[in-house]
Parts: sequence; structure tokens; C-alpha cells
Amino acid sequence: MADQKLKSARAIAIEVLNKCDPVKNYAGPFLDAVQHEIDQRQRATDLVFGTLRNRRAIDVVIATFSGRPVERIQARLLNIIRIGTYELIYCPSTEQYAIVNEAVGSAKAAGGDKQAGFVNAVLRQITRHISNRQVPLAEGDVERMIPQNSVTGCQFDTSFMPDRQINPAEYLSTVFSLPEWLVAGWLDEYGEESTLRICLASNRRPGLYIRPNPLRTTIEALTGKLADAEIGFEIAGDSEMIRIKRPRDVTQLPGFAAGEFTVQDITASKPVRLLDPQPGWTILDLCAAPGTKTTQLSEATGDSAKIIATDIDNRRLEMVKENIDRLGINIVNIIPYEEFLNSQFSIQNSKFDCILLDVPCSNTGVLARRIEARYRINPETIGQLAGIQGELLRTAAAIVKPSGKICYSTCSIQKCENSELVEEFLKENQNFTLESEQLTLPKAESFDHDGGYAAILVKSKT
Repeated sequence: MADQKLKSARAIAIEVLNKCDPVKNYAGPFLDAVQHEIDQRQRATDLVFGTLRNRRAIDVVIATFSGRPVERIQARLLNIIRIGTYELIYCPSTEQYAIVNEAVGSAKAAGGDKQAGFVNAVLRQITRHISNRQVPLAEGDVERMIPQNSVTGCQFDTSFMPDRQINPAEYLSTVFSLPEWLVAGWLDEYGEESTLRICLASNRRPGLYIRPNPLRTTIEALTGKLADAEIGFEIAGDSEMIRIKRPRDVTQLPGFAAGEFTVQDITASKPVRLLDPQPGWTILDLCAAPGTKTTQLSEATGDSAKIIATDIDNRRLEMVKENIDRLGINIVNIIPYEEFLNSQFSIQNSKFDCILLDVPCSNTGVLARRIEARYRINPETIGQLAGIQGELLRTAAAIVKPSGKICYSTCSIQKCENSELVEEFLKENQNFTLESEQLTLPKAESFDHDGGYAAILVKSKT
């Protein structure tokens, strides 16, 4: 374990990326399995997730300037080169010589002098073609630049990107490492400028937001603790959320152990606020795990409602229990899904004033956080998900009581999972009306946030 702690962040990142195939598994558990110091964990996480987020653009750069397709580069060297290329393009404050030297050292340890020489040659060739590692986007040449964020980009001396004017979908897909069919759909739906903003937000380093737990503290008391601990923060407008300015281990923040806050994105907090649950209500959270919105329901009702939380994944229901215990919540009854189906809450005995239905979805609004989703989604999968979502909505419709509400929500920005699905449901179920709906597109600037959708559906009295 002592040896593992001495590993550099880059060495950890190489180890994780060598094990992680984003189509088949997730990088997070591999990061968790490596023993390291906290500061190394933060840096290694940035290297791993940054490389995965931007892998297509990185591979285009490698292939263009090495003259060799990435498929022909030895697997054990490729991730070393990818991480080095990521740092050269997206981490302009890190010195070039340090990036190249450590990559060469890693290659030598992995294979020997010949392999080290190859890595050195590829990365130095890339550096030769970078004319400015950080330049304002407005001042750069689109076909020679890779955006780093919504303000700056890395400028090359050679035009090697697809022509944005001729094929904007291919261009945006390449520079933001997103599926071209997905970008093409956004272009049709939202237009080029909005699609560019969506792409930038999908590749951002997501901000860290916390939701104060009013059962145990106030926003003033919690921010006071953060200030005393010299932790930079901002209050995010009228959302009553706090943005922590620098990434860090949330379990080490003051108030975490005492249950004074929950980590939650601004957009993810909107469905419950749109629903506006009241004390005394009987509420069902049908897809509850990991419990972030379950606990928000409790907090919003002053821990004075009756909440049933269930989920088809019994293992993840344990996370709901952990969250309610830490936050000091008393009104949530956790029931395994199979047990719930056979319980007293039958169609003949509808008792729910409202049902929160945060359905499984394509994650197209949260691609910055759920990095691997961009490697897994396809039109067929989204169609299958829409079928599951419709089935869950029909289940909720059958068990919510007359005059009751369903809050249908996703972390998707695809019409077929959101407004189109709700429209189809309303055509089939004319005893429901649409009270309100809200689509939020992801945003990279200022108080950044994910994308998502929420709709409030009300059942008629009879």
C-alpha cells in the first residue's frame, strides 16, 4: 500500500485507463480501488475523466500528427500518449516538458527505450504543431482549434478538423467527442448555436453543488462553516444551492458527517421544486435510488409527509438508507420493488397524493458527469428506454389517487424521452392534464449545470 501511495496522478490515470473500457465498464470503481493520497485522487480523476470525455478529439490529434492510426499503436502505450495529449491540449497551465518527460518515463517503465522513444516522438511532434496552448475562441481559426471550454481553445498550426460550414455535425462530433447522430439530432432540434452550447456543457468539468438540509441547518449556518474552513463557495442564485469553487472530497467538507447537506446538481433539484410537495402528503418515489430526490422530498415537507421509496435495483436501495440515515430523515419507508408490487398499494387502493417518477434514461443531459454514456447510447437503446419510461408512467398513473400528481423527470434532453412521451401519455390517458413542464439544457458558463426535463401531470378527481 505504501508503494501505491507514491504513485503519481499520471501513473494512477494510466493504470485506470488500461483497465477501463468505457463501452463495458466505468472508470470510477477502478479509481476507488487504487490507494492514493486525496490530492492525487483529484488530479488522477481529472486526467481519467478528461481523457475519456475528449478521446475522439485526442485520437484525431494523435493520428494526424503521428501519421499512424491509433489502432496501430500498442495498447499499453496508447493511453500514455492519450493522457499526454490531453494535458497538452486541455491543461495549458502544466508545463510541456513535464508532460512529455513523465509520459516518456511511463513508457520506458512499461516497455523500454524503444517504446519511450516512440512516445517521445509522438508527443514532441504534437507540441511542434501547437501554435498557442490557450487562445480566446473568438480569436482562433475554427478548423485549427480544439475548444477547452466556453472561452478558450488550443490552437494548432494546421487545419485538420472537419469543415464546420459544410458539415457542422461532423465538426462538433469530432471536437467534442460525441456521437455524430446525437449531435445531428440536436442541430435539427435546437439549431447550431444552442447545440454548440450543449456540446460545451457536455464536456465541461462539472461544478460541485451542495443542497443544505433544512432539517439540520440553514444556508447561512452552512456557508458560515465553509467560510471558517476557508473553503471558497458561491450561492447559486435563487436555487438555494451552494457551489464549491474547487473540486474536493465532499466527505471532508464541514457538515457532511453531520448530515447538513447533499450533493446535487442545480437541474437535478428542479423536479421536486416544481412538484412543491406538502406536509401530510403520502408520496411514492418509484425510482428512488440513490435517494437524492427522496431526501429532497422529505426536506421540502419538513420531514412531515409519508414517503415510500422503492427501486428495481435492491442493491442501490441500500444507498437510499445510507442517505436518509446520514441526513436524519425519519419519514421514509424503503420497500424492495417486488415487495412493493405485492403490497397494499394496489390499483384498487390508490393512496398516493403524488408520485415522483425519475425514470432511467439516456443521460444525454448529464454527459459531463456520466462520461461513459457517450460510448453506450444509440438510437435503438433510446427507443428501448422510451418504452420502459412509458411503462413506468402507466404504472404510476394507475396508483396515484384522484387529484393526485405525477412528477415525471429525466436527465435527458431528447424529445422522445420527454415532451413527446408525455404528449403520447396524455392522448392515451385523458383523465390526466399537464400542469407544467420544464426542459433545461446543459450549461457550461457561470453557474454551470446539467440538462434535464420535468413534467407535472395531474389526475382528474373522478
